[in-house]
Amino acid sequence: MSQLLTLALPSTARTRSLTTRRAEFAAIDMAAADSAPTLGTVVMVPGFMGSKEDFLPMLPALSRAGCRVIALDGRGQYASGGPHPPGAYTREELAQDLVAVVEAIGDGPVHLVGHSYGALLARFAVLETRGDPALWRSLTLMNFGPAAVSFDQRERLRLLLSVIGSLALEDIWPFLDNQDTEVADDIRAFLRSRWLANDPHHIKAAAEHLLDEPDRTPALAALPLPRVVVSGSPDLTWPPPGVAAMAHTLSAHLIDVPGGGHSPNVHRPEETATALVDFWGSRLS
Repeated sequence: MSQLLTLALPSTARTRSLTTRRAEFAAIDMAAADSAPTLGTVVMVPGFMGSKEDFLPMLPALSRAGCRVIALDGRGQYASGGPHPPGAYTREELAQDLVAVVEAIGDGPVHLVGHSYGALLARFAVLETRGDPALWRSLTLMNFGPAAVSFDQRERLRLLLSVIGSLALEDIWPFLDNQDTEVADDIRAFLRSRWLANDPHHIKAAAEHLLDEPDRTPALAALPLPRVVVSGSPDLTWPPPGVAAMAHTLSAHLIDVPGGGHSPNVHRPEETATALVDFWGSRLS
């Protein structure tokens, strides 16, 4: 599950509904600081059982560096809700959602940042559009890759899939709540409400995608798009050695974030944001 430690919304950020040609998506939209040179717009795609709030800790640093940031809830995910039929959650459909988001924002090309499952979707969207430079300025894969999740995570996903059609999300929640005593009560309440707001068809499709995702590294490596791989550690979902090997094959800029765990956006947000803007500023300006 995506991790979360704070729900604090920066004073210059706002939640909004982003209307596109395909659907409406819940988003957090934070403008670049007025005094900063413009580094472009960043679109952030959250992971499995996550939401746009997962990126809150990174927003101030990105804004100060000159980035406008839009963090999304994807189709069927938390505040973007549902229900939608199962066919709405194919990789192809979800990739087209990201294209429609960029078109609706009107600030393209964007820096596309995906975390975990969100990186799976971001990679697929870039491949489906052949790295269209009118859409994508760069691609960042955060704690993802190169293919399906680790063996232990596959077992957990299969268990979830075995009950998702027969148990209500309310009944599944106690098995997901880790009862971490360091998590504040308001965060635990949010995590529960976020889980219950998901469309079960979205959860099922995402779990299946994480189980059967092939290695698309060679296809991505063939595109001229600038690439960044962020590797927080320790991570049991996609172990860092495999992530580093993927980055090497992609000739991608690798950002190691020790102590970032599976969610460096949460546990090392300033360090992660600074490393990203350093790359964008030095290589893509």
